[in-house]
Amino acid sequence: MEHRGTGHNTIYVAVVDDDESVCRSFGRLLRTAGFQPVTYASAEALLEDTKRPRFDCLVLDIQLEGMSGLELKRRLTAVKDPTPVVFITAHDEAEVRSEALACGCAGYFRKTDPGEDVLNAIRQAAGLAVSARS
Repeated sequence: MEHRGTGHNTIYVAVVDDDESVCRSFGRLLRTAGFQPVTYASAEALLEDTKRPRFDCLVLDIQLEGMSGLELKRRLTAVKDPTPVVFITAHDEAEVRSEALACGCAGYFRKTDPGEDVLNAIRQAAGLAVSARS
């Protein structure tokens, strides 16, 4: 299935988190679900990657060293980058959640939420069918 005008079947998902273990675990989860993950330790690393693929979805940690996930989303919106964003966080705060939802994210999850919930948000953001919960 071709999607979002990429001309191929590979679904690229960027994971931006300064916790290496989170990047590893999300990478495994995404590969198992049939996605091609590309991980970055910072928002700046994503922006500086001139060879990055066209991503179908970004999974951004809210609290990053340097530029936050929210600031990265704002910058992408300012340059009219339509890539959907799913936020993840270890510290769920009502004010931050409201800000994330207001900036037009495709999902907002705590890092302890079920992986299938995050995958379904990514599938939906990438224009794929969402799997039923078992």
